[in-house]
Amino acid sequence: MTAAVEAEQAYEILTVETVPRYIAERPALRGLIDPAQITRVRDVGDGNMNLVFVVESSGGNLVLKQALPWVRIDPTWPITPERNRFEAQALRAHGSAAPGLVPAIYDADDARHVVAIEDLSDHRVWRGALNEGLRHEGAATDLGHYVARVAFGTSVFGLGAEAHKAAVAASVNPELCEITEDLVFTEPYIRHEHNKILPANAQDVADYAGDPRVRTAIGMAKLAFMTHAEALIHGDLHTGSVLVRAEEPGRARSTRAFDVEFAFYGPVGFDIGALWGNFVLAAARARALGDDEHATWVLGLAEEAWAAFRAEFTALWPGRADPRVYGDGVLEGFLSGVYGDAVAAGAAKAARRVIGFSRVADIETLPEDVRVTAIRGVLRAARLLLVEGAATEGPGALFDRVGDALAGES
Repeated sequence: MTAAVEAEQAYEILTVETVPRYIAERPALRGLIDPAQITRVRDVGDGNMNLVFVVESSGGNLVLKQALPWVRIDPTWPITPERNRFEAQALRAHGSAAPGLVPAIYDADDARHVVAIEDLSDHRVWRGALNEGLRHEGAATDLGHYVARVAFGTSVFGLGAEAHKAAVAASVNPELCEITEDLVFTEPYIRHEHNKILPANAQDVADYAGDPRVRTAIGMAKLAFMTHAEALIHGDLHTGSVLVRAEEPGRARSTRAFDVEFAFYGPVGFDIGALWGNFVLAAARARALGDDEHATWVLGLAEEAWAAFRAEFTALWPGRADPRVYGDGVLEGFLSGVYGDAVAAGAAKAARRVIGFSRVADIETLPEDVRVTAIRGVLRAARLLLVEGAATEGPGALFDRVGDALAGES
């Protein structure tokens, strides 16, 4: 363990018991919650990286998220807790560009690596809802709008050249970017200890990862991820980092993107593609369980998200900072590039979840024989996206073909 990581461990790690005292010490939080009125503190952290506490009081609730100096699910893996600073910075920028589509942020404690955000306990994680066959209509549209508003508002189009350069410089997030570069674009394509492959899928993985066309496309996708500083993207926009709430009498539906600690200036298509890749995983689960109707509906979310993104970005285009040379032809060229990046990112994000580190419940909770079939379908779909996806006219036709690939018909 490095000296830097050892030094970072000196800060207090919060517990259920110490959270009330922590709130009492933070003026910004005391104004929201009276520590004397706290009725319950719940540890709800179930992700890979952080501690998460829901604080309930008679006067209102909030959530505390603390970054540890190691990966929560693997304490032998040191990682900088500075990621919460990036999360706070991104939440503020995204909240400004796309209000109501990310949690509100109340406080950021750089010394103890804690952010305090809005409690969204009346929402649920979208991954779990999709896996149960539930349909939160409009969520994909909301996320398309979210990506578009963030893409425009934090890009050179929305900020202008000087402010964009300053924002890029302030948002460099090398350690978490390296995690994505390794886990998404590299490790699934080499022999690595993180890769866990069922014997029955060994040939499927070898055929996928060994295909020269796949390897070239993944290499180009990794290069785009590392070099296309287009906007302050979410950086990890999968269905497990989206909260949804259905419409009910007297309560509007709601969609929020959260866990933005991987945010950095990267290719806009990576966020769209991350959603697409997770739609593939959810559809693969449904298809393997014999629910073809739900699988078809889930795959249709790809076109819904893209249509919303394209429409929203186009609507924002007249407000671009420098229209002198950024005409409508540039808009179409930019959107075409986003589409190509999204296709490749979707494939990479789907494939890494069935080959490499950090699996998902969509696939892992299936019985093994069914899981084998689902993984085989995901890899067929990923190859299709990488090799032919960018040349397919739009996500509607493309994801029809993805459905065939999941069913073994391609």
